[in-house]
Amino acid sequence: MAEITAALVKELRESTGAGMMDCKHALTESAGDMEAAVDWLRKKGLSAAAKKSGRVTSEGLVGLAVEGTAGAVVEVNAETDFVARNETFQEFVTTVAGLALDTGGDTSALENVTYPGSDKSVREHLGELIATIGENMNVRRVATLSVDSGVIGVYMHNALATGLGKIGVLVALESPAPAADLETLGKQLAMHVAAAGPRAVSPEDVDSTDLERERGVLAEQARASGKPEDIIEKMVEGRMRKFYEEVCLLEQTFVIDGESKVRKVLEDAAKDLGVPVAVRGFARIALGEGIEKKDEDFAAEVAAAAGG
Repeated sequence: MAEITAALVKELRESTGAGMMDCKHALTESAGDMEAAVDWLRKKGLSAAAKKSGRVTSEGLVGLAVEGTAGAVVEVNAETDFVARNETFQEFVTTVAGLALDTGGDTSALENVTYPGSDKSVREHLGELIATIGENMNVRRVATLSVDSGVIGVYMHNALATGLGKIGVLVALESPAPAADLETLGKQLAMHVAAAGPRAVSPEDVDSTDLERERGVLAEQARASGKPEDIIEKMVEGRMRKFYEEVCLLEQTFVIDGESKVRKVLEDAAKDLGVPVAVRGFARIALGEGIEKKDEDFAAEVAAAAGG
């Protein structure tokens, strides 16, 4: 019997896409014979994941988890919206969101955590799920937030079940006020972030590269008007204020009342509660955001097949 080395297990994993423990088991059962091990995995349905790894995954679910003053939001993708309604898949996303609370927003670390009730990692467990359900899937993104005191406001848009849906938002609301007094505001702020999609909390938090790019574009637009440079500078500053209102949470108009700036809402809350109230961060994950979806024209496919 050939020695079951780590290199042999790695080779089998790379060729089949099966989990590490499954590959080791297959090699043990096959006395180290690589071809027999591949056949063993195929018979068990554990090598199917590799065949699906190239498929586009733009559907799936976003999951939220909150524990005390910490929260996590994850995106787990699949190929079709149908899988999002699969109870086994939903359970996986819920479990992974809970595990993410301790991974600090590191997707790789999350994938290597041991999945509850098994001796396999999250990545290996997902491989088995791919083989069982029959679709390519992946843990795409994770974000975590926490505060020393206050609450984590949460909101899930298009929720299919508790903590599962299409757009998940966390807002870190820091304050010494009792959590019960902050929960409604925290949820409203999370709803606002879901709707308005800010990119930063305040102007000071906007990425410097984004700022320079925006200033450059606005300056060129202003110069096209033929105005003198001193006027152009004032025009740019005025348009930058508009830019901040579009991308900064504190400068946006609160979607709940449609008139107050978020900054003013927080100031009013602080006055009412008699203690400071501040947003320390937010995380917004929209399902499939940034993934190029494949356009499928089934009528054209049928016509081509009929003519071919």
